Amino acid sequence: HMHEHGAMEEGANAEALYVPEGARVFFANIKDGDTVTSPMLVQFGIEGMEVKPAGEIVKGTGHHHIIVDGAAEPLGTVVPADETHIHFGGGQTETELTLTPGKHTLTMQFANGIHQSFGPQMSAVVTVFVK
Repeated sequence: HMHEHGAMEEGANAEALYVPEGARVFFANIKDGDTVTSPMLVQFGIEGMEVKPAGEIVKGTGHHHIIVDGAAEPLGTVVPADETHIHFGGGQTETELTLTPGKHTLTMQFANGIHQSFGPQMSAVVTVFVK
């Protein structure tokens, strides 16, 4: 009995963390090393998966997070909600960020409907310099 349940859960997890080959996220309007002004517009680009508001797991969909001055979350890890991990659970595809002057790392992390990270494949990192 326990065994079947475990197998079922594993299948659900595989669905939950399914990333199509070649899928990726990217910063649509910022390049690594850009000098920007704050507040800055950040546009989330995505290929191979669909943006959907948080709440339920639907294979091949998820929502964006921006991690300010932090690293991408490992596959399957729930993205924390704190001042450096900004959730876009409403399915937003852009945001305005207010950053202090200086150098910042922005990590875009795509995650599923229950905020589990799709891992490094579905993350992108840029370093920006805020004037």
